[in-house]
Amino acid sequence: MGNDAYALKGIIVCTPDFNTIEYHENEYVICENRKSRGVFKELPKEYEGIPVIDYKDKFIIPGMCDMHLHAPQYGFRGIGMLLDSDSEWETWFDTYSFPEESRYFDLTYADKAYGRFVDDLLTNTTTTRACVFATIHRPATELLMRKMADAGFSAYVGKLNMDRNSRYGLQETTKESLTETKRWIEETMNGYGAIKPILTPRYTPTCTDECMEGLGKLSVWYHLPVQSHLSEGLDEIEWVKKLKPQISCYGEAYDQYGLLGSSEPSLMAHVVHPTDVEFELLTRRNVMVAHCPQSNMNAAGGVAPILDMVGAGIKVGLGTDMAGGCNLSLMRAMTDAIQASKLRWVYTKRNGDPFAKKQFLTVANAFYLATKGGGTFFGNVGSFEKDYEFDAVVLDDAPLADFILRSVSDRFQRVLWRHNEDTIHAKYIQGKEVYLKK
Repeated sequence: MGNDAYALKGIIVCTPDFNTIEYHENEYVICENRKSRGVFKELPKEYEGIPVIDYKDKFIIPGMCDMHLHAPQYGFRGIGMLLDSDSEWETWFDTYSFPEESRYFDLTYADKAYGRFVDDLLTNTTTTRACVFATIHRPATELLMRKMADAGFSAYVGKLNMDRNSRYGLQETTKESLTETKRWIEETMNGYGAIKPILTPRYTPTCTDECMEGLGKLSVWYHLPVQSHLSEGLDEIEWVKKLKPQISCYGEAYDQYGLLGSSEPSLMAHVVHPTDVEFELLTRRNVMVAHCPQSNMNAAGGVAPILDMVGAGIKVGLGTDMAGGCNLSLMRAMTDAIQASKLRWVYTKRNGDPFAKKQFLTVANAFYLATKGGGTFFGNVGSFEKDYEFDAVVLDDAPLADFILRSVSDRFQRVLWRHNEDTIHAKYIQGKEVYLKK
């Protein structure tokens, strides 16, 4: 037994598999050497005498993994949610996203904005791991990585690449994009604790073939994963067809340069409208889909076929997609995913049959995607099973209680749908307490 071993005690909630959720009341989860040793009714003999932090009637859950968010968009969250039915989603980029991202050329501004983002992510959410888009600006991207490392997070952060079809000073030359990316990789691979670089071509319309080819070579040379967007909207898919008429599907635009999991892991956000060809390609590649239900609905993009993906063996995690989504909470992403899957079932499977078998995401399914599902991108993460990295969040549902004694499963559903920042009581990442509510 290591000298750093300790246990948390409370109502432990976990999902060992996609269809199972477990509630362990008044039990222990043990951390040793930053790894989980499992969940126990009583402390094993070899761990008797270790420190125990008793959270009593509070929930203890594995830390959640936000698989897709844009940190520089945090400042204008909740603005421009396609409320005007005559507007186009591209208007949102021109009016809000690109002008805001261009401000990160100024490190003074970046310091203030990223500081608020990291503080809120730490104290107001269940997120312990994340895959984050920054901007094209190398210095500001490194600043974000430092701030996330200082806060104790484990994450991938990406410097954006855009060498065509951009505006507001956000378009690099191909040479600039690749040169700055290589410099950024070499400066950050080993210098920011558990914050690692991830190659981040914004998406095919903003990256030339030469840029994509160069990023593919960097991925292989430095053994770096890749994140981007794929088949998010029908208009985007048509744009890609015009830019690359020779390819069989949107995913091939990444795959032809080794950016779709043929060599290093790949993370693709949205995938709302995969064709049969693209769907089959995803099953053959080391790709995870970051399901972002809130932003998909805000953009009127559609509802991704998540149950079909999981059934086909495609890895899936959840993303908040700040600021296409307006909320940093992965618990909100869970409930959005459940509601979106219900709508997909109603309009694609039910066919008006009042007695049709229900086929949509359950609480267990969504909780798995937010924890162990996304966690596989980071290794053994997102569970309290033995030898998983110890990430945990303590939730206090006392302010939500009514005057009836509820089951723990009912209480847990209530905290998912009604949580707020006061629900977050404590947070542990890789075995270290990084936040405790005062």
